[in-house]
Amino acid sequence: MVSRRDFFLGAGALTAAVATSQVSRVALAGLPEPVIQTRPDTMPPLEPANGRPYRPVVTLNGWTLPWRMNQGVKEFHLVAEPVVRDMGAGFTAHLWGYNGQSPGPTIEVVEGDRVRIFVTNKLPEATSVHWHGQRLPNGMDGVAGLNQRAIPVGKTYVYEFEAKRPGTFMYHPHADEMVQMAMGMMGFWVTHPRAPREDIAEVDRDYCFLLNAYEVEPGSHTPKIMEMLDFNIWSFNSRIFPGIDPLVARQNDRVRLRIGNLTMTNHPIHLHGHEFEVTGTDGGPVPKGARWPEVTTDIAVGQMRQVEFIADEPGDWALHCHKSHHVMNPMGHDVPTMIGVDHSEVVQKISGLIPDYMVMGERGMADMKEMEMPLPLNTAPMMTGDGPYGPIGMGGMFTMLKVRDNQAPGDYSDPGWYQQPEGTRAFEWTGSTPEPARFRADDEAPVPEAEVQVRKPSGHAGH
Repeated sequence: MVSRRDFFLGAGALTAAVATSQVSRVALAGLPEPVIQTRPDTMPPLEPANGRPYRPVVTLNGWTLPWRMNQGVKEFHLVAEPVVRDMGAGFTAHLWGYNGQSPGPTIEVVEGDRVRIFVTNKLPEATSVHWHGQRLPNGMDGVAGLNQRAIPVGKTYVYEFEAKRPGTFMYHPHADEMVQMAMGMMGFWVTHPRAPREDIAEVDRDYCFLLNAYEVEPGSHTPKIMEMLDFNIWSFNSRIFPGIDPLVARQNDRVRLRIGNLTMTNHPIHLHGHEFEVTGTDGGPVPKGARWPEVTTDIAVGQMRQVEFIADEPGDWALHCHKSHHVMNPMGHDVPTMIGVDHSEVVQKISGLIPDYMVMGERGMADMKEMEMPLPLNTAPMMTGDGPYGPIGMGGMFTMLKVRDNQAPGDYSDPGWYQQPEGTRAFEWTGSTPEPARFRADDEAPVPEAEVQVRKPSGHAGH
């Protein structure tokens, strides 16, 4: 468990301490017990203890919020509060979230359920909760100033409505949202269908996670809330690779992924080794006749995409955002491109003054995968994570789908690295390499002057 006191630094400590102390035990006495979770692990699915049964979701590096039944109403308790999120790779962030984490816990209900959510505000400012995509009474929509008064510091407000339609939704503030969402206040909501439907398949594994982006300067802990474009932390459920757990499946399982985007840009999410169909959006199930096979789906800001596939190819398959700078951890965006620049003379001179000086970027950034250079405190390496054949060289929005023929139903544990069958792995060619005819035909053609000088690893320059 992480102490909330560790979050507050400087002048903000007094304000936050007062805000927290104003929520008395008496005020909370009649509410559902606020369940707090600070571990960043992927928790087992929460099987419904009462009500209509359903296959629960698994939140990647997250958990589902328990509820209590009160005269036929499902009651939940969300606590908006400062949190410390372990984002992986030795990096922690001071965020705002719900019930000890950011993103907050997933809320799961069944179509037609009457739902009551108590929201207690332990932030240092007023907040609200918008139930993104839900059909509900106007006064429950959560836009502070428009639909309700903002929830004051130290107060608890109640939202109550019927979960009218099945699907995947999100929740987040609509009060000072530029600050509060930039600080990580968001969570998932899943409404399961009450009865079987032709357009909603039964699946064997049902995963969900949110896409998050932050600007956290190297060596610091708190996001820059005024940032609009230049983010340097890209994450699945506020975890960065290799801190993101893998998604596991038994061979031939039908797998559903529910992915929500509350960042400031779109994310083309790409799965290796399989094709999938987009089977749902924030608006509900996609009719079967409107679906088509894909390997990448672009998820715009404020959208959710639900994709499904048959995990019929065993192996360890990459799942990631296809924007290449979104699969790296903090880096210097202002560093110039040095590919093809010969530093050799400069390095000799600088090394006389700075013995530990090293050249970066002459041959690309792949060398960064193996470097263990000193970093500022609380700064994740730019590219990290080791696989069975060496450094993977990824960060940010990257994880794996691990498909095994012997993964037991309901087993979500990591099966380790895939043992590839003999003869199914790429290998080095050591035979002769005949010269292509097109090169021989150009022997007498004039050789254009090279525009770029590339210094090879041996240190010799060449064209």
